[in-house]
Amino acid sequence: MEEGLDWLELIARQFHLEEVDMRTYSPLTLAYIGDGVYELVVRTILVKMGNCPVNKLHRRASTLVRAGAQSDMIKALMPELSQEESKIYKRGQNAHSATMAKNATAADYRRATGFEALMGWLYLTRQWERMLELIGTGLERTAKAPDVPSKR
Repeated sequence: MEEGLDWLELIARQFHLEEVDMRTYSPLTLAYIGDGVYELVVRTILVKMGNCPVNKLHRRASTLVRAGAQSDMIKALMPELSQEESKIYKRGQNAHSATMAKNATAADYRRATGFEALMGWLYLTRQWERMLELIGTGLERTAKAPDVPSKR
């Protein structure tokens, strides 16, 4: 990566993307990118904990990124959110999506969408340390912190 450029600047430069006003993003768009970013963080944690069969990595990641787990995390994180973060979360939670997670209640799915919107907003506003802090706290408080995968 070029010195002085962050990840988002590098992507924007490589693909000739214009800066977009964050206020124009819908909460579901924030949730879309937040879902991917959160999953990438979880996968990175698991992979960096040690080499193991991909199917074990996938199963462990799936338990952490499902709507129910995200719902549990945001419930545990609510007291930690700033006013602005809480506002972003609520916009995501109240967004009306045409789809629904397969194995989640409607309430869990809405809370998970709010969580993902918050993760997307933190990512796009380059608040990566805060995003990782919230993910770490959420994993700890819900007893979902990844354990070292078995190498079998």
